[in-house]
Amino acid sequence: VVPALLDRRRGLPAWMAPGLESLAGATQVLLLVLDGIGWAPLQRHGADLAWLGAGRGGPITSVAPTTTATALTSITTGTTPAEHGIVGYRMAVGEDGRPADEVLNVLQWRIGVADARRRLPATALQRRPPFGGPGVVVLTRADFAPTGFTAAHLHGSRLLGWRVPSTLVVEARRVLAEGVPFVYAYYDGLDKVAHEYGLGDHYAGELETVDRLVGDLVAVLPPGAALVVTSDHGQVEVGANARLPAPELMAATAMFSGEGRFRWLHARPGAAEDLYKAAEELHGDEAWVRTRRQLVDEGVFGGPLAPEVEARLGDVALLARRPVAFLDPADTGETRLAARHGSLTADEMRVPLLAWGP
Repeated sequence: VVPALLDRRRGLPAWMAPGLESLAGATQVLLLVLDGIGWAPLQRHGADLAWLGAGRGGPITSVAPTTTATALTSITTGTTPAEHGIVGYRMAVGEDGRPADEVLNVLQWRIGVADARRRLPATALQRRPPFGGPGVVVLTRADFAPTGFTAAHLHGSRLLGWRVPSTLVVEARRVLAEGVPFVYAYYDGLDKVAHEYGLGDHYAGELETVDRLVGDLVAVLPPGAALVVTSDHGQVEVGANARLPAPELMAATAMFSGEGRFRWLHARPGAAEDLYKAAEELHGDEAWVRTRRQLVDEGVFGGPLAPEVEARLGDVALLARRPVAFLDPADTGETRLAARHGSLTADEMRVPLLAWGP
């Protein structure tokens, strides 16, 4: 999305949704990434949304896994997970040539409870330049600015922090008035509400709030400018259907990584084949069970992986295809999420690409 919008005057790629052709002539573009809004909720609620229900465009697909850390890095760098290397929310890492035997929480940039920013500098783990080079204006939550993940997917950007949505609108108006040709903005309210409350009334209420935010941003567009909205992933209502993988798998598993709907099992030495067979037998009715080699060979991550990136994957993956999640006993923060994402179902993969403006 980002490379296409930055280079829009050369024309838009064929994969972009019909109805967006006029973006090629936009003098300025404000890209708003709404964390956690899939295409399906817009179809269900679109008639009640004055702005999101009327935007030009349609659905596009996210990346694998459909998780914020991976998908936002793909959006900002314009590269696949295979290329940028941020291949999950909780990702196996190693140092100085050692095997990947610890797990980095990418969003918090922590290993266990320890801050990992010095041990694992973000720009060493993710070397692709966001937006093709420095200087792009980014509007994001002010408290995200010093984090390791911000350094990983936004390094070199001109960060302008916001604390409430009205501030985002004011800052957008100011930078667009300066004539800035491309502005990136990020809003995470929908994702937070979905995780805490699920996809019911609270989510519908937040959709209405986001719809007003979109309308407010359209109102501050200068003549000739466009607003584009997309997302990193959709959501699946899981509720109480989150549990540890079957007990029979635990003895053969050295550690877990990934997320509840794209759970990596790291096998104990010599146990990978048996672990795969047992996982298929025990969870094959509710998940796509794949080995690392199968997923890499199928190109799920968007191409070939460098050896150091492939080492960040586990041995066996449980990709939920029903509304379930597989917990990691080391990740206590994930135990009570009502709606989740990470897998490859349509509700998680299909996201909007909509536009307003010229």
